[in-house]
Amino acid sequence: MALIEFEHVFKRYPGSSNAAVDDLNLHIEAGEFLTLLGPSGSGKTTTLMLLAGFEAPSEGTIRLDGQSIESLPPHQRNMGVVFQSYSLFPHMTVAENVAFPLSVRKVDKAVIADKVTAALAKVHLETFTHRKPNQLSGGQQQRVALARALVFEPRLVLMDEPLSALDKKLREEMQLEIRRLHRELGVTMVFVTHDQSEAMTLSDRVAVFNQGRIEQLATPQSLYDAPANPFVASFLGDNNMLNCTLADASGAGVRTANGQLLQARISASTARVADATVKLCVRPEFLQVGADCAALATPNCLNGTLVDLIHQGDHWRVVVRLTALESGTHSAPLQWFAKVSPGALPPGLIVGQNVSLGFRPEDAWVF
Repeated sequence: MALIEFEHVFKRYPGSSNAAVDDLNLHIEAGEFLTLLGPSGSGKTTTLMLLAGFEAPSEGTIRLDGQSIESLPPHQRNMGVVFQSYSLFPHMTVAENVAFPLSVRKVDKAVIADKVTAALAKVHLETFTHRKPNQLSGGQQQRVALARALVFEPRLVLMDEPLSALDKKLREEMQLEIRRLHRELGVTMVFVTHDQSEAMTLSDRVAVFNQGRIEQLATPQSLYDAPANPFVASFLGDNNMLNCTLADASGAGVRTANGQLLQARISASTARVADATVKLCVRPEFLQVGADCAALATPNCLNGTLVDLIHQGDHWRVVVRLTALESGTHSAPLQWFAKVSPGALPPGLIVGQNVSLGFRPEDAWVF
């Protein structure tokens, strides 16, 4: 049995025509790290608030260990919560902030002292007990919030975009810290973010939300390598897309607007009907760049004009305007981009020259 079960859960707010959470069915296993990923307004934070008890479902059932918890108040759910704003009490010391969940539970003072010391040691802040929140950096405040969520040894820790206020370096450090804590403590964690890199770094599984529904639930690698639809393909990682039609019902390939035949992997959800409108998706790191198709020797090759070359440290971003591949007189010029390692970039490329983009069939998806 899963630790947490959402069964046909809806959440509707007055005055809104769309459900914030729309027929959610989700099982969370004990000990896993599950990330709820999606754009703003997709329902991920509402789902977390429903689980924490700060929101009540309009319909459906939420179970913890097989027991319905919709009517259970937040303080009786035994879940640690870490908010985006940290929510530390400014007048309390670090130790007092961490002790607060135990104090309201009327735990003995000697036990509180031991548990606070242990919780702060877990986040490497045992020497900061007497400081106030305004004497801490953003990363240190976040560690205090984590210690407070862990101090009463909950079975489940919920985190709502807890790292979004940190700079890039601190954010990456805290991601590793959270991974370490999850690995060492074995506690179940549910994490909300709109940052795809964060989701890939932290998660055992990722639920990709869109308009109140889960588009796909899978491991980070499965989401990246085998996205279920164009939304997942474009939201998780960079992607190039091209409108095409299926060449025939056998799924032998797709045709571009100018009749060029390309080979690709047809997704399982795509109906194999000849001339059906589909989208071809290729990740930029799978594209090869050459002066022409003969220089690439790949089964698939698209021609275009070099628009820009951008050096981004570990790779070059090569922007190419494709030639006559979108139908319609009002279509905007279609641009793809490739990520090319410095050693693989053809020498002498000049903006404005003709170039080709090549890719293998196994590196392209059709939806």
